[in-house]
Amino acid sequence: MKAVVVGLGTQGEKRKKILKSKKSFVADVDPFSKEAKFNFLEEVDLNTYDTCFLCVPDEEKIRLIKYCLKNKKHVLVEKPLSAKKVENIKKISKEAKSKKIVIYTAYNHRFEPHFKKMSELLEKKKLGKIYCCRIFYGNGTARLVKKSSWRDKGSGVLHDLAPHLLDICKLWFGKKIKKFKIASIHKFENKSPDHVIIQSHNSNLFIELEMTLCMWKNYFSCDIIGEKGSAHIENLCKWGPSKFIYRKRILPSGKPLEKIIRLKCKDPTWEEEHRFFQKLINNKKNFSLNKDLWILDNIHSLEKKINV
Repeated sequence: MKAVVVGLGTQGEKRKKILKSKKSFVADVDPFSKEAKFNFLEEVDLNTYDTCFLCVPDEEKIRLIKYCLKNKKHVLVEKPLSAKKVENIKKISKEAKSKKIVIYTAYNHRFEPHFKKMSELLEKKKLGKIYCCRIFYGNGTARLVKKSSWRDKGSGVLHDLAPHLLDICKLWFGKKIKKFKIASIHKFENKSPDHVIIQSHNSNLFIELEMTLCMWKNYFSCDIIGEKGSAHIENLCKWGPSKFIYRKRILPSGKPLEKIIRLKCKDPTWEEEHRFFQKLINNKKNFSLNKDLWILDNIHSLEKKINV
């Protein structure tokens, strides 16, 4: 892999650091950074790279992906892959497949060790029939967002955090999920929503996702309840220590058998995702954008309810 990083924000700097450690970094692009070698991707010699890491605002993503596809460059684009017209994403997916180009939307949280542990538990059906799942994701960035003219707008925390949570739900539950609806929405400190709860429910599975910018200590939690037991995640590695709890139900009632895994480590998700993306390229495997279309469909539907 010989890669160019477009956008030197927090995510771009992390991607650049990993690429440098792998000796895969070619150049950086950012019109607003004095450190960047180039202002625009079109300035970079096409013969020097084969892959682009797009860490740019949503409105720039589709244009840059089209440029990369035209020039047969693989793409990792930071979440979410959004577009006003879903047809744009469908066309991109079709063209990428025909040209054997990898277009991958980055959702690094799915590489959390405890998220992977949850996936294994669900795949082995250790919890039996799943009744419900509740996820909470909160940070304390409300004031920072409020001070930013470009961040405190639109659907706010919904646009920021919901794609991550929807991605995880899709990973764990697949086609069982029904469309999400707004259960609660607040603008406690900001012009845009800074606290949102969305729900998906049918006769087989209930899911509730709560996200907020008004949690003064960064925190993540997940509870999945099934007929044979339950599984729980407390915190992310980056905010560690984090904990995974598996409880095996005792019938007819009683204290469950409990297994606890505690982790205190640096965030491994960025490195893990980089390796995953590299494998996609090595195997020349096109990564489907169907999940992106599903996430976008849910986000658009939810935003209509809050008049965005």
